[in-house]
Amino acid sequence: MTNDFSPAMMTDMYEYTMLDAAMQDGTADRRCVFEVFTRHLPAGRRYGIAAGLGRILEMLKDFRPSESDLKFLRDRHVVSERTAKWLEDFRFTGTIRAYREGEAFFANSPILQVEGTFGECTLLETLILSVLNYDSAIASAASRMTSAAGDRPCMDMGGRRTNESAAVAAARAAIVGGFAGTANLAAAKKYDLVCIGTAAHAFTLLHDNERDAFVSQINALGPGTTLLTDTYNIEQAITTAVEVAGPELGGIRIDSGDLASLAQKARKQLDSLGATNTKITVTNDLDEYALAALATAPVDSYGVGTMLVTGSGHPTCAMVYKLTEREGADGQMHGVAKKSFGKSTDGWRKRALRCYQYGLAQGELVVCGPAEKLASFEPDKAEYGDTKDLLITAVDHGDIDDSLTGHDALLAARDHHREALDELPVTALSLSQGEQAIPTEVITIA
Repeated sequence: MTNDFSPAMMTDMYEYTMLDAAMQDGTADRRCVFEVFTRHLPAGRRYGIAAGLGRILEMLKDFRPSESDLKFLRDRHVVSERTAKWLEDFRFTGTIRAYREGEAFFANSPILQVEGTFGECTLLETLILSVLNYDSAIASAASRMTSAAGDRPCMDMGGRRTNESAAVAAARAAIVGGFAGTANLAAAKKYDLVCIGTAAHAFTLLHDNERDAFVSQINALGPGTTLLTDTYNIEQAITTAVEVAGPELGGIRIDSGDLASLAQKARKQLDSLGATNTKITVTNDLDEYALAALATAPVDSYGVGTMLVTGSGHPTCAMVYKLTEREGADGQMHGVAKKSFGKSTDGWRKRALRCYQYGLAQGELVVCGPAEKLASFEPDKAEYGDTKDLLITAVDHGDIDDSLTGHDALLAARDHHREALDELPVTALSLSQGEQAIPTEVITIA
């Protein structure tokens, strides 16, 4: 990426001013627990998919202000000299527990938990929220799209519909949600992803005629390439494409019009010309509803752009980062909670359990309480059935679990996403308006 500042500056000013004030009054070293959750899923959505943990861990490795960052903070009087000196050697030494990437989440799911001193935990708020809110929104939309697409692969083509950094993040989150690859070279390089792309309408228009454009592309990329056929007339383009490439033509792409009927006609025409193995890819402002409508059309793959990188109408998950437990002047941990109308929170750290019957998820149990009580808590099997703990340890007293970052971790997240969906009631995959797929119950045992 081209950013010339450290992840420690991807934050809001008040995190540093709070740190500075806490440094001065002596509370910066108090042990704290912060948690990330959303109070509600987007309207009509039945589940969300957690994504972004790997990116957070990658940036956490370099989460310290640079010399130029510290100069800026000093010059702007954001922090005092004492705090600036403290930041010179900053390193996160706390613990982070989180839902695995690819895990389903619901309202009040404690998706991520940060434990450490107030000083180090408060600085992470904006970075964590910006990553989890966006990546989970994209993964959730991608999940709905890949579910609607069935066995047909979906590819990310949304880079030009968002900013350059978000394009890379979206490509990664789309993989978590089941996408097969991306058109974005930066994302493909960074995360070792399958990358796709051949030519746009401009390439056809550059040449004196469509045949010349197809000949040029095939000479450069071989007959297995995919030719864009809707610049002028699709029927004529397909005829020309097979004449130039032969029946071994790899694929055609259709980017406009009534995609279902055009794909049906294209399939019949290709078969009649002997190109029975030529694949058909469709693009053009697809979302999960359009993909569901194309279920019976003879389409082999989809390219999805705008609606993917905008979360299909919900570009954020409305996640918040709240203090739930802190050390008091007595040295003991105390649960803390907001009481404000419409924005109340539940005090104490959380333990999240998924409840099952016959292997199907029946609900989510969120247990609030002191660490020692949570560790010994045993849910009533008669009431909750079989249960599984959802929080995994991603950072242990500053030690980052590197197995949760990189290419292999990303593919593991995609696999886990499939497993998570298989555990949900079948109604979770419905695209119609409805309540979340399973209920969330919150109990306190403090």
